[in-house]
Amino acid sequence: MISLQIVAVGKLKDAWLREGCSEYCKRLGMWSSVSVTEVDEYRLPDRPSPAQIAECVEKEGERILAKLPKGACVIALCIEGKQLSSEHLAAYLQKAAVDGVSAVALVIGGSYGLSERVKSAASLRLSMSPMTFPHQLARVMLLEQLYRAFSINANTRYHK
Repeated sequence: MISLQIVAVGKLKDAWLREGCSEYCKRLGMWSSVSVTEVDEYRLPDRPSPAQIAECVEKEGERILAKLPKGACVIALCIEGKQLSSEHLAAYLQKAAVDGVSAVALVIGGSYGLSERVKSAASLRLSMSPMTFPHQLARVMLLEQLYRAFSINANTRYHK
């Protein structure tokens, strides 16, 4: 059984987002152990300078790297990443399991994205879409896609 760890910047503020994440974590539990690790957002002024944004991304990156499990297959969610269909994500996870990977860490950055150090630590840079989504919503979407991928690999009826 592969374990999944979501490492995300920030806490979920809205109850409906927390409920959605909780539901998909519960559903994934039949195939995987799932944990969510939240790292603190770096506080910025209302109108940050480019230098302040760069510092923010680096500081959040340090916090993320400190939380990644040793030896995990790291997947970084970033806009410039590769777009995969649900079936291809399922195949990627299945191949990882066959190759002996026991832990997968999926990283969701903050409002300004991920540091290059975090992206470099990843074996896959994954883009959900060329559209922009709030990073909190991305967590629910990612968990749903993970559930869908495991459902595909288990040949259930969830993925039609």
